[in-house]
Amino acid sequence: MSATGQSILIITLIVISGIIAVIYFIANYCLGLNRRNSTLIKTLIMILCPVVGVLFFSLSYIWYKAFMSSPVDLEDVIFGKEHPKFETKAEEDKERNMIPLEEAIAITEKQDLRKLMMNVVSSDINHSLASITLALNSGDTETAHYAASVLQDALNDFRAVVDREYKSILEDAPDKYDRCRKLIDYMDQVLSQKVFIDMEQRNYVGIMEAVGEILYMGEPDSITAGQFEALALRLLGIEDYERCEKWCDRIRIHCGSSLAAYTCRLKLFFAMNRREDFFDCIEELKASPVVIDKETLELIRVFS
Repeated sequence: MSATGQSILIITLIVISGIIAVIYFIANYCLGLNRRNSTLIKTLIMILCPVVGVLFFSLSYIWYKAFMSSPVDLEDVIFGKEHPKFETKAEEDKERNMIPLEEAIAITEKQDLRKLMMNVVSSDINHSLASITLALNSGDTETAHYAASVLQDALNDFRAVVDREYKSILEDAPDKYDRCRKLIDYMDQVLSQKVFIDMEQRNYVGIMEAVGEILYMGEPDSITAGQFEALALRLLGIEDYERCEKWCDRIRIHCGSSLAAYTCRLKLFFAMNRREDFFDCIEELKASPVVIDKETLELIRVFS
């Protein structure tokens, strides 16, 4: 092709690119089919980079329509389950003035931090022991000392209650099974926060499991799904996988229609890296009518 022919071809391509850019601008900007800022930028690119700019945006559009515009199938993610709806209304006035204690530890005003600590310990501190532990590292020595004192008193109370109740259970108190159920709930409330050193945590989890065993041997049908789950998860927390699996099997037998019957096994298989068992359990869960919560979905996504 001669130099003149090449020049004509180049000019023709530039003109065609310019016409396409103008048509694109009119169609999108004037008819409101796209964001105006985006349309202006793309038009300028097509004018300043004739042919190349047009080809780039055209191929991008074709690729999007071919591979990216189809609706996402979320069936495998949500397993076709409907999320539960809760009718209980939040206490907005109360919660609006609350912040996590973990964030409050960073407060620079010592008086505010001390006042916050007083408000925390004036309630049921058994639910806040882990947060109070964080206050031990506070830069305010008075707050740290107060937190240490409160925590020590709470843990001493826990030791005394467990020792007293466990002895009564071992001595076959008339209401020992009722005591077993109450002691399991009480111990789980504290042990789930992991405020004891490792050796003491293991010791008390062992006592909790022994109490559960006594209850299971006497009144297995009186154990709730939550109590089965508590026993399994506390054993999982100290990496006692053998006894944890025993309680996972028991909750599967007695409370097979509960979510805990699946989540306990999923967490155990996750901790032991038993992928095949993990995914087999997922298939069981998918086939069941059990509603899956957000925590379980997150666990599945992480391990998958």
